[in-house]
Amino acid sequence: RYSIGSWAGVYVGCARLPTRHSVAGDPRRRRRQEVAAAMAARRRLIDIGANLTDPMFRGIYNGSQKHVDDLQEVLKRAAANGLDKVLVTGGSLEDSRQALNLARTHDMLYSTVGCHPTRCQDFEADPRGYLSQLESLVAQGGSKVVAVGEMGLDYDRLEFCGKEMQLRYLELQLGLAQVSGLPLFLHCRRAAADLLALLRRNRTRFSAGVVHSFDGTKEEAAAFLDLGLHIGINGCSLKTKDNLEVAATIPTERLLIETDCPWCEVRPSHAGAKLVKTSFPCKKKERFEPGFMVKGRNEPANLVQIAEILAGVRGVDVDQLTAQIYENSMRLFFPGSPPTLEQAQRLQS
Repeated sequence: RYSIGSWAGVYVGCARLPTRHSVAGDPRRRRRQEVAAAMAARRRLIDIGANLTDPMFRGIYNGSQKHVDDLQEVLKRAAANGLDKVLVTGGSLEDSRQALNLARTHDMLYSTVGCHPTRCQDFEADPRGYLSQLESLVAQGGSKVVAVGEMGLDYDRLEFCGKEMQLRYLELQLGLAQVSGLPLFLHCRRAAADLLALLRRNRTRFSAGVVHSFDGTKEEAAAFLDLGLHIGINGCSLKTKDNLEVAATIPTERLLIETDCPWCEVRPSHAGAKLVKTSFPCKKKERFEPGFMVKGRNEPANLVQIAEILAGVRGVDVDQLTAQIYENSMRLFFPGSPPTLEQAQRLQS
């Protein structure tokens, strides 16, 4: 069995498994793996958006059990590849409860609390009561809750909630940020104009936040930045040449990275795929085996691929970039934490 680690290759997400001869007999390949593993151990990363409450991490796909629960292995793999914090996103009251409960089980996990725009129908029976329960959950979570959301607008999937309903309950949910002082974790799909208008109208009700999984234009990114927001990038943000051009223009000090797992993996067809240097051995879910990623299921360890693509399109060193992004994430979600080593060194100089 081959250990989980990072090595260079043309495969994205999952690597083609090398033969025993190719690993043992090729010192250059072995050296590349050793160097990559050493770099991963030194690197510090924060996945600002992971849907770890999804049944896929319990081995369940479309209601069918395909393999054993492997969430703990997923978390170990994340830690082995430089992640020291993962934000588990909440998409409804119940989902947020699950996210918080999960976050309480592991030091590296934190959660958000909020209602996704495609699930805002949940507010309808008792809007104020539903909001009150979200507020209570934020309070109960203490330091484990680091943002409010996932909230926002999604005009790609209006069959779940219409525009007016989404706008109404997004504005209501801004009360969570106003009361708690926590940053916003925002969702935006084909709705930038309306989201910007609503946020401008309510600018005094929130202090900071991130537009996650950003796939908009340079102009839209600039407008969100003007509101003091950060931009979150994942595999869905890096599909096209235009996406890459936008990602290259985002100020480094406002840049955050995420996997949005188990979705939004970097696929071979994506424009950014050619810039990926790190891949992992995997197997199909039907042939699950401990020690391997599940093909087609994204996970936090893949976060390094997002950093590699961003470093490539910006022409910068990936370790310098991830150090800055780590600081950005700490500043937004963990503002009371001690400065990182890089910050301390800059303060002393």
